[in-house]
Amino acid sequence: SPVTTVTRTPPASPPAAAPDEAAQRGAVLLAVCAATGLLLLNVSAPNIALPDIGRGLGASFSDLQWITSGYALTLAATLLPAGAIADRFGRRRLFLIGLVGFTAASAVCAVAPVPVALVVGRATQGVFGAVVFSASLAILADTFRGSSRGRALGVWGATVAAAFAIGPLEGGLLTEYFGWRAIFVVDVLVALLVLPLTLRRLTESRDPDGTPFDPLATATLVPGLVLAVFAVIRGNSLGWGSAPILSAATAALVLLAGFVLVEHRQRRPMLDLDLFRSRTFTGASVIAVLFAASTFGPVLYLTLFLLSVEGSSPPVVGLQLTPFALVSLLVSVVGGRYSARLPLRGVLVGGLLLCAAGVALMAGTAPGTTWVHFVPGMILAGAGTGLVNPAMTFAALAVVPTARSGMASGANNTFRQLGVAGGIAGLGALVERGISSGLVDRLHALPAVAGRGAGLADRAAAGDLAGAVGSVPATARAAFVAAYDAAFASTMNTVFLLSAGLAVLGALAAWALVRPAELTRPTGAAPPGGGP
Repeated sequence: SPVTTVTRTPPASPPAAAPDEAAQRGAVLLAVCAATGLLLLNVSAPNIALPDIGRGLGASFSDLQWITSGYALTLAATLLPAGAIADRFGRRRLFLIGLVGFTAASAVCAVAPVPVALVVGRATQGVFGAVVFSASLAILADTFRGSSRGRALGVWGATVAAAFAIGPLEGGLLTEYFGWRAIFVVDVLVALLVLPLTLRRLTESRDPDGTPFDPLATATLVPGLVLAVFAVIRGNSLGWGSAPILSAATAALVLLAGFVLVEHRQRRPMLDLDLFRSRTFTGASVIAVLFAASTFGPVLYLTLFLLSVEGSSPPVVGLQLTPFALVSLLVSVVGGRYSARLPLRGVLVGGLLLCAAGVALMAGTAPGTTWVHFVPGMILAGAGTGLVNPAMTFAALAVVPTARSGMASGANNTFRQLGVAGGIAGLGALVERGISSGLVDRLHALPAVAGRGAGLADRAAAGDLAGAVGSVPATARAAFVAAYDAAFASTMNTVFLLSAGLAVLGALAAWALVRPAELTRPTGAAPPGGGP
């Protein structure tokens, strides 16, 4: 059959030659995936550079926590409003604004002279990253239709998995050979490469019946999500029963309840709550939280275990995590190619069970465990990740009209990022408490630290292992480090098993909520409005 062409006429420019449709779609996919990969590299790449950042800027432990959490907080909190704005005012326009803003924020991070400047830069990265992220999936949904959409989402899902897994390697290599500021310099360079492609190839799309910007809904949703994630991230260090955490959690509940009430009364809401009347859309949202928490959370603490217990350097740890990245890439691309022939519910259930089996297989960790022990588990978890990432996104988009794809993708990615933030924070609380209590138990047999075991254990568990070891008599330091390694290894077993349980819950949610009948609805049909 003849090749279909699409004529593009950029503003204020003479008409360009009609590009080949396949080349046009490939360029769109490249631009979207490059931008998405850049955003997600910033979830994990800076984490491995935190010790160098602390020494370079004189940052406190609290500063370092905010450098890490500031990006995740603002990314999760602004995804949904950004999706609604993109539907209304144009996805290409918002994509460009977000990319330019992200570039500027990365430059601020690269030259930050004091910790507060880096925290502000990271938070600003998250805001503009949310704009790019929410617009990107809507652009893919508008550009690709039918089976080609499944393949495109497979490549996009592979990008998501690879970026998160490759982040530690990138951060380690850049930090070791060029310094931590190079991480953010690379952000600027990559963004500057994507911008020309975006200007030439992306065309505008929007929801012709898009909802107007709702300041009241935004004013309840954004701070509500920020406070909720803040309570999870800071609960361990401030105390789960402390006044700041209880106040933040209470305020978050009030604000989010207010958001639901506001949206329920809106004729054209920013988030159409009727979407959740679809069991499939609800299932995709639940799966996003459980999948992200159970898969991406353990990767961070496995990285820390390999760094602090096994003693690998940052670049080596990045290489040790490549089995997860490579398998997830391969499976995601292959799965996207055959997505139209596979039952979506079966792919989700099978992928989540593979994730559960892989994470559980990593248990059995001991102080002398090497990275080879984790390879089989990483392979299985990588395969599951490659299946779930594109399938989960397709489930969220398949039951909404194309015009609402920005809203749907914004909601799905909000739940995903909340799962990442919640998983890292919740497992972090478990790791800190497990190391502290396990170390106290083991220090009873060390007379040299009699009466100081609890304080030293808390200090080591909070991240200041070098300071804690330095406070111990020289003759007892080797024993103290051995006790720390044993406590960390024991805690990692609990992390792996708990994460496997969350993945199993995700599989059960997929089986119970994803309805094959809803997925037969033609693209562009009205959103589901019937009962369950």
